Amino acid sequence: MIAHLHGELARIEADYVVIDVNGVGYKVYPPLAIITQLPQIGDEVKLLISTIVKEDSFTLYGFVEEAQQSLFELLLTVSGVGPKVALNILSVMPVEQVVGAVSGERFHELNRVPGVGTKTAQRIVLELKEKIATLRWAESARKTVPAEQRSIDDAIEGLVALGYSRSDARSAAEEAMKSLKDKRDTGSIVRAALRLLAKG
Repeated sequence: MIAHLHGELARIEADYVVIDVNGVGYKVYPPLAIITQLPQIGDEVKLLISTIVKEDSFTLYGFVEEAQQSLFELLLTVSGVGPKVALNILSVMPVEQVVGAVSGERFHELNRVPGVGTKTAQRIVLELKEKIATLRWAESARKTVPAEQRSIDDAIEGLVALGYSRSDARSAAEEAMKSLKDKRDTGSIVRAALRLLAKG
């Protein structure tokens, strides 16, 4: 299989590019966010490649970072998610946002991507949450999530560990965060959320 392509950018279209490698043109489908960042036609370019082989097609998908490629391939393991949907997600959301949405079980963020319905978004979160937690690049991506979001995600996990349902934990943590000055203090969020949950 093709691992990467390094050559001249010969053509840029709305949803694909052509890379000329020693006179051979390779048609590659990158996320739209990558297409907009590529150099000018005639310049040198290098893309990591994921190859999808079907009975009637041989399609190349291109990425500039290993994390993008790994996340694309991970998304393909989710039932009901094909290359087009995975590409749509990476076209709209950066890796760290996808990782944060999955880790924090915020499926509604994925639901905003064209072609991703509620059930698909929920399946992505359900099937990838544990897998993403074990990946080194995903942990690095998670660290780039805003501190406030990390704090509320950690607070929710803490409340769930105490026996509350995830939906109740999320509602209480989000409500508690509104009343706090330091929105990065996980302990304060948990304590305020517990007071709200105690009131019923």
